[in-house]
Amino acid sequence: MWKEGSIKVDDSIIHYWVKCYEKSSELDIDKGRISKLMLKRKGEIIANYDRGWDIEPMDDDAEIALAILLLEHN
Repeated sequence: MWKEGSIKVDDSIIHYWVKCYEKSSELDIDKGRISKLMLKRKGEIIANYDRGWDIEPMDDDAEIALAILLLEHN
């Protein structure tokens, strides 16, 4: 199931898209349930995962947003 939203991290608004499943998989982030993820800030992709990291989180704000999404969806 695709989910979309925004997260405020410090002064940044990070828009996200995640595709997560009910069951975990070896190919998902941390072997969890998120198989695809994109984080954008001001139109720039700051992290992208599609069954593997295409763009790893670029900074602390991206890491925090990822951690929040992992807690919510894993």
